[in-house]
Order: sequence, then structure tokens, then C-alpha cells
Amino acid sequence: MTRRRDVVKTSPRVLFDATSIPPNHGGVARFISGLLSGLEQNGEFVDVVAKRHDIPAFHDVAPGHNYLVAPALVSQRGGRFLWEQTGLPALARRRRADVIYSPHYTFPLVTRARRVVTLHDATFFSSPEAHSSLKGVFFRTWIRWANARADRLVAASRATADEVQRYVAHAQGTIDVGYLGVDPGVFAPPSPDAIVDARREIGLDPDQPWIAFLGTIEPRKNIPTLIAAHTRLREADPTTPVLVLSGARGWDEAANQALDLNARLAPEQRPVIEAGYLPLELLSAFLGASELVVYPSLGEGFGLPVLEAMSSGAAVLTTRRLSIPEVGGNAVAYAEPDADSLATEMRALLDSPDRRAELAAAGLARSSRFTWSECAAVYSRAFAAAGARS
Repeated sequence: MTRRRDVVKTSPRVLFDATSIPPNHGGVARFISGLLSGLEQNGEFVDVVAKRHDIPAFHDVAPGHNYLVAPALVSQRGGRFLWEQTGLPALARRRRADVIYSPHYTFPLVTRARRVVTLHDATFFSSPEAHSSLKGVFFRTWIRWANARADRLVAASRATADEVQRYVAHAQGTIDVGYLGVDPGVFAPPSPDAIVDARREIGLDPDQPWIAFLGTIEPRKNIPTLIAAHTRLREADPTTPVLVLSGARGWDEAANQALDLNARLAPEQRPVIEAGYLPLELLSAFLGASELVVYPSLGEGFGLPVLEAMSSGAAVLTTRRLSIPEVGGNAVAYAEPDADSLATEMRALLDSPDRRAELAAAGLARSSRFTWSECAAVYSRAFAAAGARS
């Protein structure tokens, strides 16, 4: 599905590798879609290579780019890496690309084109216990290679850039910071009908309140601690809203054990609901109509769910770890990432509708500063700087 149209090309000419999107179309997909839309808003147009089934969604948000269909083997993890190292450089030659942009750590090790690489997260160095050993080795290796071989690096936050420069030997002196954006057409205060649809999807009773969490259930998301804090609140006050988790289970054994115990209870007795992946069109209702969004992370490269919750009109409780204060500023509430602090702050917010409304309004205002157009402008400068290198 290659679509050609007369567009103004960027200078330098950029080949955007969008083949790294996982099947669940989570945060990486929203980042790539947002960046493509931001580039188009700014009048910047690129060649985009992607899996055939991903192109329609990209085209819906950014139709002006030139979309190229990647070979079928990129749908397999090993096949994608093989193609990235061989087929992508060959495609860059055919397209006469000056710059290859790789949005998710890995990139062609050998190519004549200049390379711009996004580093979303450096907790693989600072918090290795939060990742599986294989994942940690993989991403630490690729971050080091990107530092050594890429012509320009872009980090998702100042905290991530600082972490790379702290932990990687001979780190590049300049790492651009491109804050992610949020689409207010997708993440906005929800309508009553959207709230009804979200309740139905989750399995909640009409008018039943809930506390929301959005993200993959992995160790750094600190879900066992969140469940422990929520359990304390329910024991002290059985009317405490149910905790609803949206996202897939990861390799967090402690969280999985707690959720397995929860699943053995009768449905009406479960204090926690696992909603799994909710459709994108329901996420703003899931977040914005909750009593409270709690994101007790031990460390983030950016913290996109915090921004999306703010844009949805939610009151957010999170932590001050790494990049999150860059996103939340004074528009969110903070707790330490332990059960005592989380329970105390959750209770205080649940007991104060006025404070929640104040946070929701502040979060909505602050989230408007994070646009994909601003994000794209950083990348355009990085492409130009890379292309200008001799």
C-alpha cells in the first residue's frame, strides 16, 4: 500500500522507520503516530516505512507523508532486526535518504545515511532490577551503540538525557530533548456516552466509582505496592472505589501473584479489576471519569500515561521519580512509592473532591503545553543537524 502524492519534502530527506510497533499498539504506536502528525502540522513530510496493517492508522492521522510497505518478515521479531540491518539501509539508498530515523533504540549499524535515534528510557542503567536480565542487556547494549554510532540522539525527557550522560562512557555532549505530546482530540474530558461505554467495557455497575491505573504491569510500575495501599484503604473503608488496571501483565511475579489471588474471589468481591487493553477510544473516559488516576512508578523515561490522564481531565497521583515531575509539574499530586505514603495520599484525595477538581483543572491546562507540533520541531532540528554533518 504505497501512496504517492505531491508533497514538500524535508531537507534533508528522511526515511522514518515505523516498523517497531508492537502488536498491542501501546505507547510506542502513540508516539510514532503523534510524531508523524506533528511533522505534518509543521509542513514537514517524510518517507515512512511500516508494516502493511499499520499504515492505515498512520495515514488517518498524517496523510501527507509517503508510506512504504515493509516486507512481511518484519512482523517477526528476528525478521525485523535482520531487515533493519540489511533491508532498511538498502531502502535508504533506493530512496536517496540523507537520514534514517529510528524511533525505538535500535538502528542500522552500517549505512551511508546519517542516523537519528530516540532513547525513551535509561532505567536499564539506573534501575536494572526493574527489567528482566535479557531486556536490560539488550537495551543497555543498544543505547551504548546508539551513543557511539548515531549522528544525533533524542531523549524523551531531560531526566533520560541526564541518565544516559551519567551512565554511558563518553556520552554524546548534546542529547536533544523532545517531550512527547498528547492529542486533545483523543485524550479530552469524556462525554457521558463515552463514560457509559467505558463502564460497560470494564464491567462496572452504573454509577460505580473506580480508581484507575494505565500501563504495563511490570516491576517499575510498582503495582504490588499500589495493590497493598488500596487493600489498606478497603480494609479501613469498604466503600473505597475498586481499583481498575488497564494494561497487559508483564513479568512482575509479585504483581501476577497478587492478581491471581484477586481473580480467585467471586467477581463482586474483587477489589481489583483487570481490564486488559482497553480500546484507544475509551481510554480518555477510563482515565477522566475515574475518581483518581494513580501512577506509582519507580522511574519513567517520560510517563505518557500521566500526560494522557491530565489531558483527559483526571486528578493524578504519582511519584517524583526521574522524568515524571517534568510532565506533571505542580498539576499533579505526589507520593513516595511505598504503601504507607500511597495509602495516605490516596485517602486524602478521595476525601477531598475539591482538591481533585483543582488538580483536574490544573492538569488539563498543563497538558496543553505538550503538543506533537513542539515535539516534531525538535526532531526536525535533529534531522537537519544530522544531515549537515560532514
